[in-house]
Amino acid sequence: MAVDELQAIIQRCQILEEADFKGEDFNLFQVAGQKCLEDGYAAQLLEVIQNEKNKVIIKNMGWNLISPLVRCIFMYKQEDVKREHCLRILDQLAQLCNPKELFLGLLEQIEQTSGEQVCQTIMLLLQPLQTVLLKLQNKKAYSVGLSLAMIMNQLAPLPVPYTKQQIQEDKLGLCQCCNAVVDFAKPFVNEVVKNMEKSSEYNDMELKEELIKFCMKSLKYPLLTAQLEQLEGIEEHPFRHFATEIIDILWNIRELIPLVFVPHKGRSPPWENQEFADIERKNSADSLACLSYLMFVQHFGVACFPMVFSPSYLLLCNMMHIEVLLKRTEESILSKGLDLFESCLLRMEDNSLLHHYLEFRVFINVPQDLVKIMTLCPMENMRKKSLNILQLFIDKFDTEGKYTLFRCLLKTSNHAGVEGYIIKNIKDQIHLALMKECDNIWFTGHHLISLLDLVLSLPEGAETDLLQNSDRIMASLNLLRYLIIKDCESDNQTGVWTTLGKIKQNFLKPLRVGLNMSKAHYEAEIKNKKENRKEAHSSKAVCSVTVSGEKMPAMTTGMQLQVLQSALFTFDLIESVLARVEELIEGKTKAVMDEN
Repeated sequence: MAVDELQAIIQRCQILEEADFKGEDFNLFQVAGQKCLEDGYAAQLLEVIQNEKNKVIIKNMGWNLISPLVRCIFMYKQEDVKREHCLRILDQLAQLCNPKELFLGLLEQIEQTSGEQVCQTIMLLLQPLQTVLLKLQNKKAYSVGLSLAMIMNQLAPLPVPYTKQQIQEDKLGLCQCCNAVVDFAKPFVNEVVKNMEKSSEYNDMELKEELIKFCMKSLKYPLLTAQLEQLEGIEEHPFRHFATEIIDILWNIRELIPLVFVPHKGRSPPWENQEFADIERKNSADSLACLSYLMFVQHFGVACFPMVFSPSYLLLCNMMHIEVLLKRTEESILSKGLDLFESCLLRMEDNSLLHHYLEFRVFINVPQDLVKIMTLCPMENMRKKSLNILQLFIDKFDTEGKYTLFRCLLKTSNHAGVEGYIIKNIKDQIHLALMKECDNIWFTGHHLISLLDLVLSLPEGAETDLLQNSDRIMASLNLLRYLIIKDCESDNQTGVWTTLGKIKQNFLKPLRVGLNMSKAHYEAEIKNKKENRKEAHSSKAVCSVTVSGEKMPAMTTGMQLQVLQSALFTFDLIESVLARVEELIEGKTKAVMDEN
């Protein structure tokens, strides 16, 4: 019945001129063709389409069959002969239909797909879409760009497989689809390359720009999120293959090196809406950061890389990308930022990075971002790696650079543990300065005195929270003890003896007062807890603790006493080092007075 209806419409249209086709004819053809497909008459429909007499009809009306055709293809099993007939119909439509109409029909079908069928639909329609685009004469570049943008936008919501198992399973087909999209783009890449080879002044930039946009989108998704390390058991890592292809496209169209080394001001026309402009800028920054990671960490495209740049220049070029990556919280992206930073630093020799680089704002921002990761990141491996990279960064600077960086981090870190770590680094630099015969003006004399003003002080005087600042205080006391022991008053290379009165007034005396107050307070708290426990006749009395709005497990009185005793132990530790420092100062001062 369905086939008869289709044949009747075909016979009616065969006697009409192309210009005489009406809207009613299009509708009747679509309904009859759809019914043939749904009733299982794909073979008969294929015969109608292949019939030379129907060429004009199919050219004008065939594109209407795309939607029901795709539905039927997914309905039949892989080995079903009816599915094969449907695939041949699709191929015939790509050859015979009006390219413009079929292009819109294919694109509409890709746009309407969702969920688990996204990748299947795209892979099914890529070949006919490519065939149609190659036939287009007008607005070809625009159409290629629209197709690639539509495809990438449809893929973007899909989760990127990350673990080895997820990549091997490729449940939604994303890995396979991404590489199929690259193959889809290759004829257009070849066209641009061919035109560039013909003329050194290649002016038709539209198609080239669309390919650049596609590469930039691909760098942001899926490559920015993807796991790109070589995985054991996977012979050809799909995302590594995809990354290689994207790098190759950029190299072939002569855009790889400019994107890596030339500040990218954005190729799209300026947006009137500032919000859209900000989104475009962020997307571009993410893509370029991923590109740098691919080149400098994974070494994709390394054969194209000019070996003429100094390690410090490469670091400068990459610092902006490192900053972009380190501000992200996703493990897969954050780890790329740390790896890129580490890779750039390992190329450099210690003490080779000039202090002038700290005049670039990004050289101050990035270590501050590292500090945030060290102190706030929930992943221990990331915190440890950030600490190692911060030390690596410090080691690369010349002496003045180290001095400037220390001052900056002491003022901005707002974390006692980090400040303690920086003070330990200062101590190491002073030690090197005292051991060397040549003068080191930055960690001796008046420059050091200025730095010691920052180090040997309490933020709020005697009322400073000593427990919270214990790491910084212990590091400061150990530094002062080292200076008193190593630098004789007669030599006074560090200048510590000149400023000793100020140190006593601003640091040692307030610390002594603060220790006495804190110990008295905690001893009174312990006494109260013990008395309360006796009154409650049980050590199971509990108190609740709230952190960031969430209730933590209840603490028994016994647990509270342990915490208070631990605090007292910390105060005793600080007091013992303080007493030793005071003893050393008194002993050395007395010895000098005796000599005089």
